[in-house]
Amino acid sequence: MAWNWELRDWPDFARDRQKLTAREAHFLEQAGVLIGASRHISDEDRISLSISVMSMEAIDTSQIEGETLDRASVQSSIQHALGMKANRTSERSAESGIAEMMVDLLKTTGDPLSDAMLDLWHLKMLNGRNDLKSVGGYRRHEEPMQIISGASYAPKVHYEAPPSSAVPGHMAAFIAWFNRTAPTGEAPLLPIERSGLAHLWFGCIHPYKHGNGRIGRAISEKALAQGLQRPVFTSLAGALLRHRKDYYRELERASATLNADRWLSWFADIALEAQDRSLLQVDFMLAKTRLFERLAGQLNNRQEKALLRIFAEGIEGFKGGLSAKNYMTITDAPTATATRDLGDMVVKGALVREGELKSTRYFLNLD
Repeated sequence: MAWNWELRDWPDFARDRQKLTAREAHFLEQAGVLIGASRHISDEDRISLSISVMSMEAIDTSQIEGETLDRASVQSSIQHALGMKANRTSERSAESGIAEMMVDLLKTTGDPLSDAMLDLWHLKMLNGRNDLKSVGGYRRHEEPMQIISGASYAPKVHYEAPPSSAVPGHMAAFIAWFNRTAPTGEAPLLPIERSGLAHLWFGCIHPYKHGNGRIGRAISEKALAQGLQRPVFTSLAGALLRHRKDYYRELERASATLNADRWLSWFADIALEAQDRSLLQVDFMLAKTRLFERLAGQLNNRQEKALLRIFAEGIEGFKGGLSAKNYMTITDAPTATATRDLGDMVVKGALVREGELKSTRYFLNLD
C-alpha cells in the first residue's frame, strides 16, 4: 500500500473548494456573532473565559492521546504563564508544560510559523519527559515511524510516515506553504480549508517521535485564529475528542490519498461544531452577568461564593448537580445554614432544585 507522501503529486492535495463555500461563509458569519457578543462581557469575565477555554483545550487535546490532566492545575499553570496571580496547586510537569504551550500559541497567533516555534511548543508540551529523546526537535531515528495497533505478534500498521532523513525537507515545504497561505500571505486561503489541510499535511509528515497530534491541533487552531485575525481558540480539540473514533478513521483514510475532499468536509463540520461550543461559552458568561445583575444586593457572601464556584465549573457545571454537601464544602456553612441558603436561592430564581432528600441537587437557573 502506498501512502500519500509516496505519490507522485505529493504534497499537492486536490480538493473542490466549492464544497466548502457555504461552511466557510457560515464560519466567518458566526465569528462575527461571537466577536459581537464578546463585547458585552466584562473584562474580568473575558479573561476568565479565555483561561477556561484554554484550559479545556489543553485538557481535551491531551485526553485525545489518552492523557488525563487535572483541570485546577492546568488553569493555575495558565494563569502563571500569563503572569497572573493564582492559587498555587500541585502542578505536574504535564499540566504546566501544555499550559505554557497554549499561552505561547495565544501570544504568537499572528506570527509566522517556524521550526523554532514548533520545537518550542514540543519542548514545553513534553516538559519533564526524561524518558524521551529528541524533545524539542524533529525525529532522527532510523527505524520506520509507524502508527500501529493490535498485538505485538500481529500488529496492524495504520500509517507509516516519511523516513526521519526526509523530515526537514518536508517540514520546510509545509512551513513555507502555511505562511504563504496566511491571510497576509501571497496566496491566502479561507480559515477552514487552510486549518484542515495544515492538520492533515503535518500529521502525514509526523515530524516528531511523540506529540504530533497535539502539535497538529495547535497548528490548526493557529490557522483558524489567523483567519479570524484574532487571538482566540475555537475549542477544536473538544469537538475532535467528542468524535475521536471518527477522527482517527478519517485521518487514516486521508493518509492514503491526495484527494482531500472527504477529509476537509468532515473537518469543516468539526470546526463549525467547535465554534458553536465557543458561542455557548460566551452565552454562558453573558447569562452569568445577567444573573448577578438581577440578584445584586440580594445574596449573602456564602451564596455569592457558591454561585461563582458553580460558574467556574463551566457550561456543564458540577457533575450531577450541586448538593448540599458541596455547598457546605465551598462555604464552610453548617447543615442548617446550607439548607436555608440553598432554599433561598431557589426562591430568588438563582437555582433550580431537582430530586428529594439525599438525592436533591441544584442547577443554575439560566436563560
